[in-house]
Amino acid sequence: MPRPKQRTPELRDRVLQAAVAMLADEGVAGLTTRRVAHDAGTSIPAVYELFGDKAGLVREIYFEGFRSLLGRFDAVPVTDDPAEDLVAVAGVFRSFVRANPVLSSVMFARPFADFDPGPDELRASGSVREFFVSRVRRGIESGVLAGDPTDIAHVLLALGQGLAAQESAGWLGRSAASRNRRWTLAYRTLLAGLRPDR
Repeated sequence: MPRPKQRTPELRDRVLQAAVAMLADEGVAGLTTRRVAHDAGTSIPAVYELFGDKAGLVREIYFEGFRSLLGRFDAVPVTDDPAEDLVAVAGVFRSFVRANPVLSSVMFARPFADFDPGPDELRASGSVREFFVSRVRRGIESGVLAGDPTDIAHVLLALGQGLAAQESAGWLGRSAASRNRRWTLAYRTLLAGLRPDR
C-alpha cells in the first residue's frame, strides 16, 4: 500500500532535519535524496515536491544553518563591555562550526557543485554579517572601537572562518588550552588595534 501523500510543514521539517543529520554523519558525498527520503520516512517524489530537486534541498539546508547560527548569536548576552561581547560572539561562532563542520562547509565553502546561492541565499548569509555589524556599531558608539562597522564586521567574521578552518584541520594547536588561547589572542589583539586611542 503506497504511503499517503502528506506534504505538510511537519514533513518538510522532518526531511530537512534528516538531511542535516545525514550531512553531519556522512559528509557531502553521503547526501542523497533517496537516503534522505528513507531516513525521513517518506518517498523520493515527496522530497522533490517539497524542495524541487537536490539543489533545492541543499538551499534549505543552507538557510537552516544560518537560522541556527543566528539563533545562537541572539542568545549571547549584551553586557557593558562591547569588545568582550564580540569575543563572546566569536566563541559562539567557533562552537557552532565545531559542532556542525559539514553544515558550516555548506554555509561558507559551498561544496555542492549544483548549488549556486542566489539573492535570497546571499541575504541569509548577510544576516550573520549584519549581526556582527550591529555589535561592532555598538562598540563604536560606546567609544571602545573606531572605524567603519561594516569593514570591521567583515574582518571579524573572516578571522573566525580562518581560525575555524585552521582548527578543523588540526593546525591551531594540539591541546584545547592552546587552541582556546589562540582564538582569544586573535580576537583580543584585533579589537585592541581598533581602539580609538590607537
